[in-house]
Amino acid sequence: SHLRRRRGQASARVRRPPVPVTAVVGVHHVQVAAPPGCEEAARAFYGGLLGLREIEKPPVLARRGGCWFEVGAGELHVGVESPYRPAEKAHPAFDVGSVAALEEFAISLASAGVGVRWADDAEIPGQRRFHVSDPWGNRLELIATATV
Repeated sequence: SHLRRRRGQASARVRRPPVPVTAVVGVHHVQVAAPPGCEEAARAFYGGLLGLREIEKPPVLARRGGCWFEVGAGELHVGVESPYRPAEKAHPAFDVGSVAALEEFAISLASAGVGVRWADDAEIPGQRRFHVSDPWGNRLELIATATV
């Protein structure tokens, strides 16, 4: 910012962006990273276990590896990164819809050998949630709003 004096006080002249911040209306996609050669495991985990529908990547981007999935009105992109390092803190959170569905989903994932880590319900009142890791160690959250 540029400082200038006005009546004995310093003030900052702030340039306004040409598009207002309110132009953001939602999240188009979230990307998680995975190591080279991840596609088969991504399809098995995100498509098979989580039940997400794979969508076609544009040809230019498909050459880079990875795959994309539909999540509600948005998308999840599994992108190849080398060297690869899992995101153990940063994570997407997927809305499951109901607490009953969330609990059933946890049982299904656990029976498939996925480690399910339930969060403390007191942390976010009104939310029931758990965390899992994808095949490469990325943290994922599955969440539902608790009805009273």
